[in-house]
Amino acid sequence: MGKGYNHISRRHFSKRTAAALCSVPFMPLHEWNALSSHTSEEDIKVHLFSKHLQFLGYEEMSELAADIGFDGLDLTVRPKGHVLPENVQDDLPKAVEAMRKYGLQPRMMTTKVLDAHAEIDQQVLKTASKLGLTHYRTGWLSYPEDRSIQESQEIYKSLFKSLEAANEKWGLIGCYQNHAGKHVGAPIWDLPPMLPGPQSKHLGSQYDIRHAVVEGGMSWELDLRLIAPYIRSIVIKDFKWGMQEGQWKPVNTPLGEGMVDFDHYFSLLKKYGINVPISLHLEYDLGGAEHGAKQISVDKKVVYAKMKKDLTFLRKAWKTAE
Repeated sequence: MGKGYNHISRRHFSKRTAAALCSVPFMPLHEWNALSSHTSEEDIKVHLFSKHLQFLGYEEMSELAADIGFDGLDLTVRPKGHVLPENVQDDLPKAVEAMRKYGLQPRMMTTKVLDAHAEIDQQVLKTASKLGLTHYRTGWLSYPEDRSIQESQEIYKSLFKSLEAANEKWGLIGCYQNHAGKHVGAPIWDLPPMLPGPQSKHLGSQYDIRHAVVEGGMSWELDLRLIAPYIRSIVIKDFKWGMQEGQWKPVNTPLGEGMVDFDHYFSLLKKYGINVPISLHLEYDLGGAEHGAKQISVDKKVVYAKMKKDLTFLRKAWKTAE
C-alpha cells in the first residue's frame, strides 16, 4: 500500500468526532439502486480473477476465459500480477487489446492503489481510465497497534475522500474489499463511517460473501443490509470450516460445496436491486493456480474444468434465486 497510512502522525488528525464515525448516511433504496450499472432482472456479468491464470500470457488467458464463457477478466495490476504497476503504461494496453480481441470486457482490475497522491497509483488509474476500465479493487488497510481504531478510521476516512476525488477525475469506481482477519473492513460495520456516502459514484465496497460469512457467521445478513448501498462490485467464492494442523480454519471450496447460502444471498441481492460486476475467485486447491503461481502442478485442463464448473453454478444459482 502507499507508504505512511498506517503510520501517519497523530498531530495531523488530533481532533476526532466519534459521532461522525458511528453515523451512517441514509439513502432510500430507490436512490442508491440507481447507482448500480444493471437492474436485478438483467443477466450478471462475471469476470474471472486473472490471478488464477498467471501461468498464461495475455493472449492465451483471454482466449481461454472467452471460451469458458466469462464476460471479462478481473485483471491483476499489482506486484506479481499480470501487469506490474511500474509497467502499466506499456503492458496494460497489451492486456486490454488481447481481451478485446476475444470479445471480453476490459472492465475490472485488482490493484494495490490507495494513495491518490502517489505517482505510481496515479499512473495506474490514469492508464486504466484511458483504456476504458471502470472498476478496480483498492489495496487493503490495517489497524496499527500504536494508535486507536477510532484514530485510524479518521485517517482512512480522509484517505478514501482523496481517492474518491481522483476516481472522479478519471471516471473510475474504486472498491474496497472486506477481507476476513485483522483487515480494515473485515467486520463490515466499520466501513460505512469511513467510505464516502452511499450516493458516491466513485468509491464504495467490493463485497466478498465468503469473507463476510467467515466473519459474520449467522449475522452476515445484517452486514449485507448495512453495506448494500455502498456495493459497487462483488467477489464470489465459497468455504467451509475444517480442521488443519490441529486448528479450525476456513477451508476454501468450489461453489456450492461450502457454507455460503448462494440461493438466499442472491435473493437478497435481487431484493436490494444489486447487480454489479462480479469477480469469480477459485481459492481452493488448483495445483498452485489458486495462489497465482506462474507454474502449476496439475494439468491445465483440470483448472479450466473447475473454472467452467464454478461459472455454470454461479449463473444457474443467480437465475433460480427468488
